[in-house]
Amino acid sequence: MAYQNIEVDFKEGLGTITLNRPPVNVLNIAMMEEINAVLQEWQGKKDLKIVLFNAKGKCFSAGVDVGEHMGDLAPKMIGAFHRIFRLMDGLGAVTVASVFSSCLGGGCELAIFCDIAISSESGKFGQPEIQVGVFPPIAAQLMPRTIGRKAAMDLILSGRIITAEEALRIGLINKVVKNEDLETETTAMLKPYMGLSAEVLRLTKKAINKGLMDDFEPSLQAIEKIYLDELMKTNDAQEGLKAFLEKRKAVWKTSDFLSSTLPLPFGKGKPEGISAQLRSLLGRPGLMPA
Repeated sequence: MAYQNIEVDFKEGLGTITLNRPPVNVLNIAMMEEINAVLQEWQGKKDLKIVLFNAKGKCFSAGVDVGEHMGDLAPKMIGAFHRIFRLMDGLGAVTVASVFSSCLGGGCELAIFCDIAISSESGKFGQPEIQVGVFPPIAAQLMPRTIGRKAAMDLILSGRIITAEEALRIGLINKVVKNEDLETETTAMLKPYMGLSAEVLRLTKKAINKGLMDDFEPSLQAIEKIYLDELMKTNDAQEGLKAFLEKRKAVWKTSDFLSSTLPLPFGKGKPEGISAQLRSLLGRPGLMPA
């Protein structure tokens, strides 16, 4: 099957999905559906040991397409996006993300949902959704379990961007390597798993997840209900997304204080706390905050 937004390879137990939607791999519905088609095809594949997510272009992924997150498209986008994680959860194989440069919003959720994540020194991680009036459902489910409640609260509620080194320190990722060594270090990280039994890997991963006594599906359903039935019906969520697309400051109905002091993830002037690199990414229309 030919894909427009990803590249796919399967060889000797290693399935690779390469994000390839230049320049910054914005995740739109079409791209999500291509990823889902591959993950669906790999369900029950007995010789599958590892699923590797990597990327071409300027970065791993700068986020999801805000233009497809508005109005009637929002439930479809959430459904397509969250199906990626439901299918990953059902695979049983070891999932790995190899990250460089911006890994933000939905791109960050994809990377940190993987069992193992390796990043180059250039990696930047964050969930800036709250700055445009929404929150990241997958991160809300996953981060408290991965890095603890307080660290998760900090990252999700502030929307701040962190370096690869800080992501490593708090346990969000597994390893940081030099930029030029990412590919070879990723291959080296995969090597120990490739010599193991695919069936034993699946059962061991299943045991680890069961040991946590925390099923992914029920908690995600509860978060989705808040997101679609409560958050997306608020004026502030619609205003935040619309303001982002229009490159202007959001006017929050709930607090004039927040409206006047929240750092903008785009626009004119000098948005405090956002790097020049990220501001340049955010200048692209339809891009989820990066």
